[in-house]
Amino acid sequence: MNAPSPHSNSGAPQGFSVVVVGAGPAGLTVGNILRAAGVDCLVLETGTREVVEQRPRAGVIEEWAVRGLERRGLARTLLERAQAHTECEFRFAGERYRFRYTELTGRHHFVYPQQFLVTDLVREYADVRGGEIRFGVRDVRLHGAGSDRPAVSYVCPDSGERRVVEADFVAGCDGARGATRASLPAGRARLARHDYGVGWLALLAEAPPSSDCVVFGMHPRGFAGHMARSPEVTRFYLQCPPGDDPENWPHERIWAELRVRLGAAGAPPLQEGRLIEKRVLDMHGYVVEPMTFGRLFLAGDAAHLTAPIAAKGLNLALHDAFLLGDGLVASLTKGDGSGLAGYSDACLARVWDYQEFSQWLGEMYHGTASGDPYRAGAAQARLRRLFSSPAAAAEFAERYLGVRTTG
Repeated sequence: MNAPSPHSNSGAPQGFSVVVVGAGPAGLTVGNILRAAGVDCLVLETGTREVVEQRPRAGVIEEWAVRGLERRGLARTLLERAQAHTECEFRFAGERYRFRYTELTGRHHFVYPQQFLVTDLVREYADVRGGEIRFGVRDVRLHGAGSDRPAVSYVCPDSGERRVVEADFVAGCDGARGATRASLPAGRARLARHDYGVGWLALLAEAPPSSDCVVFGMHPRGFAGHMARSPEVTRFYLQCPPGDDPENWPHERIWAELRVRLGAAGAPPLQEGRLIEKRVLDMHGYVVEPMTFGRLFLAGDAAHLTAPIAAKGLNLALHDAFLLGDGLVASLTKGDGSGLAGYSDACLARVWDYQEFSQWLGEMYHGTASGDPYRAGAAQARLRRLFSSPAAAAEFAERYLGVRTTG
């Protein structure tokens, strides 16, 4: 439901062609695309610049997404600093199975922590392209989402005054709990949700990577994952009960469990170090349909969440942003509204494809520890097929890399 009209003491409204709510990868990419085309826009963000630039999140970016950033002048630092990954490794029943996906597709992954990308995008938008951005705003509200002239209001962190900004379009890039999701017209949005029934203990360790590639461990005690983030920092995951308390996992227990679940013949020993992040993620996904409501367009986590099982969330956010940014530019500079008209359908086709792949992969990861012999046997069959059928391997590589996606 839309928020009530701003109070009369809010002051005279400002106006922008586009107001972007949320300074994550989706919102900042949209803002940069608009600024490159000379479109006036405003980005509103509840966090401070420091918080936004330091918030650890995903780090795996598919090659098509990087090329999309590159075409828009947004990948220079990424291409200088990112690691290129060409294969991954599955560990099961004490054995190692190397999967060389670049040999099958000619494509690879980039590993570049999301906070580095956000820092690049903020700098390009605010410091290079001169875009307006307001950090630390409070109580953001959307007004008239279904009208021809929506508005966004917020409380200024410096003055404490409520300010109103009118817009031709609003891009809602502020996540599942943001103001734009809360403002959706009643009865017009459908939320589809899937709960995987497991949690992942997400860890960041001040430790060099223990492998030259991403490692997935499927063990009767639960899934484990190893992903390099930099030469000094490694991301680990441990399957745990949903809603588990991170304090149930002291340092010694974590490293003991990682050694067991990632153990395999010939595997190098784990490099251990100080844990700098420890939180439990309940594995679930959701999709909001449609992603367009009048002149409000949702993007990224405001529209969909893909569990980190297949590392698709950041890539979907960028896919949305490319389509939305290009569509807004075409509409505002050329009067061509076809991109915006087809935005929701174009995004959702990719969203559902990635959701389904995450569900398929999640069953392979978690089936062994399910306690159900049928699920465990099916999970093992899926893994064996990747290494016995060239057709199955090629299909998995394509879906893992998202090579059918264009930016």
